[in-house]
Amino acid sequence: MTRHVLLLFLIVGPTLFAADRSLDGNPELANYFENEVTKLEQQNSLLKYKTLEEWEQAKPKLRADLFDMLGMNPLPERTPLDVKITGTVEHEDFIVEKLHFQSMPGLYVTGNFYRPKKIEERLPTVLYVCGHARVRDGDISFGNKAGYQHHGAWFARNGYTCLTIDTIQLGEILGIHHGTYRHNRWWWNSRGYSPAGVEAWNCMRALDYLETRPEVDKERFGVTGRSGGGAYSWWISALDDRIKCAIPVAGITNLRNHVVDGCVEGHCDCMYMVNTYRWDYAKVAALVAPRPLLISNSDKDSIFPLEGVVAVHREVRHIYDLYEKPRQLGLHITEGPHKDTQELRIHAFRWLNRWLKNDEGLISITAEKLFEPAQLKVFETLPADERVTSIDEDFAPQSQPADARHLKRILDHQKEWTEQSLADLKNQSFAAWPKDSELPTTEAVTESKPLKLSKQILNGDQSAQGMRLHFESQASVPLFVDVIVPVGSDAGEGDLQSKISDLKAVKLVILNDQQWNNYKQQCLAEADSKAEGDDIAAEIKEHIKSGSAVAVFCPRGVGPHAWTGDERKQIQIRRRFQLIGTTADAMRVWDIRSALSLLRAQSPKLQNVVVEGEGTSGWLALTAILFSGDGVEGQFSKLNTTRDEFPIYLNASRTLAPADFVALALRKSRVRIDKSDKDLSQFIDKLANNDRWTGQR
Repeated sequence: MTRHVLLLFLIVGPTLFAADRSLDGNPELANYFENEVTKLEQQNSLLKYKTLEEWEQAKPKLRADLFDMLGMNPLPERTPLDVKITGTVEHEDFIVEKLHFQSMPGLYVTGNFYRPKKIEERLPTVLYVCGHARVRDGDISFGNKAGYQHHGAWFARNGYTCLTIDTIQLGEILGIHHGTYRHNRWWWNSRGYSPAGVEAWNCMRALDYLETRPEVDKERFGVTGRSGGGAYSWWISALDDRIKCAIPVAGITNLRNHVVDGCVEGHCDCMYMVNTYRWDYAKVAALVAPRPLLISNSDKDSIFPLEGVVAVHREVRHIYDLYEKPRQLGLHITEGPHKDTQELRIHAFRWLNRWLKNDEGLISITAEKLFEPAQLKVFETLPADERVTSIDEDFAPQSQPADARHLKRILDHQKEWTEQSLADLKNQSFAAWPKDSELPTTEAVTESKPLKLSKQILNGDQSAQGMRLHFESQASVPLFVDVIVPVGSDAGEGDLQSKISDLKAVKLVILNDQQWNNYKQQCLAEADSKAEGDDIAAEIKEHIKSGSAVAVFCPRGVGPHAWTGDERKQIQIRRRFQLIGTTADAMRVWDIRSALSLLRAQSPKLQNVVVEGEGTSGWLALTAILFSGDGVEGQFSKLNTTRDEFPIYLNASRTLAPADFVALALRKSRVRIDKSDKDLSQFIDKLANNDRWTGQR
């Protein structure tokens, strides 16, 4: 290798192994994730399948769900591959063809096809999928296939053909795997997009190509790869029965390792499907059964810990036992860190020899790098029509724009559209919510304390008192809601409890971080100073003067409930939510629903609740209205529809535009929107003022 070429094996960056992955400083949050993972472990246990018939009945639906979670529902069209061979490199034993194909128009896949020089019959063939190896010379990327060339060379020298393909990140065309990890592309969650889906699709199309090669025996396909390539080996093996033998190396562990132990902090997005159906990862592995599967790992791998790997094997072994095929499942553990070691390679080679060649002989040739990286480069000039760098924009399905045609669809099918949209949200976006029967009631109040209100609130024609009601929205999610009511100047605490119980109307204000600071400084006695920004005290005083009550609330992770940690830690907290099949915003909607439920329980005479919020908090509150029963109205401002300001709900933007959320709210409640996105306002005006509209206006 020339001294100018950088070869670096990595997953996410140079701080990977030194990073603190704990949730220290957030004990309730750590307990919450522990509770959720424990629940999912119980729900996903493969031991519940008592017979092979039960498993076989479940398997088609599970596979369909995995396609969906990888953004391939519907499956993309199998367009022409348009294969181009751009050159060859020769070794005394084999030839390497440098090629590219398009898995969909503009989605280029660069690869090297290794074949022996002498071929007398169709050969077993391995699809080798690469991990995160950065191989480059300055600004020129040779692709991670150059980093893993020794595998392809070994296969070609031992009677196989092998196609080694680049990934969308660290290939010759540099796409992105780190959308949520590094680039704040949280809208990937809303779109139901993960680069794991693109990698899986590219693997499927690679098999399509290999089936056309005269050297290839399409009945003897194997797949292997390590690290990221280990993960892609899982995806293609679980989805495509053309794979007859699989060796994912250091590519899977269980949900507990990722979420509770923090391994998510060492992985980019390509390692995960969008976990809509709230799986543990043994389910992915089980979909390979009963085909030969070797789970391979090292014992000191900090991002695929030994305990989780063994737990996955233990679960999957049950499925292989149901097939009475225990010999076709293997567990291979070697000593070492997260590294492409010779010990890992040799067992992978032997496993493939056993199942694809019926050969139990010893390995006599080592895997060696025989070429300079530049020799394996496919493109001289990168294609202008490539979509690799923008595939996240349109790989997964997305909602229709809020235009005239969309307006007509809603008006033509209002009832059906509403029912289907709400069902989709419950199933695809909010599946992690507890049951509605678990919404908090009066018994959920863990403590109630009188509020010490500031002079800004107390000065005026009408006195006020407040009560802080502490409760848990879920186990280990402690929150509180402040209730401020107009009272007589001599009212005591008992009278306040009575006032709250007798409330017939209340405004519930959902605060963001800045608004919480303003509220704390303007309205509570311990601060008693005027903050910059919105004059929340004046608004509350106005309501008090008119005889109305106000409730103030921040959902989890906001204001007084903010999670500790720097920006990097906040990102990794959010990523944990997506792994358990939800988002922080989705659970904040549940928190608002919980606050509403608690207020109704505390004030059984409530006839009208107005929920108020602005910006993202307004969107969260508006979404809560959709699931909060009758008698809840909304008053929102600054509702913008940009990706940075609309909440993140899993899969929501696959079927719904932001304007659709307002339309759904108008189907059941009075909603007022001020100073919001112009396009949003215009669409809602056209809808609400249409003679055919049967919702609120």
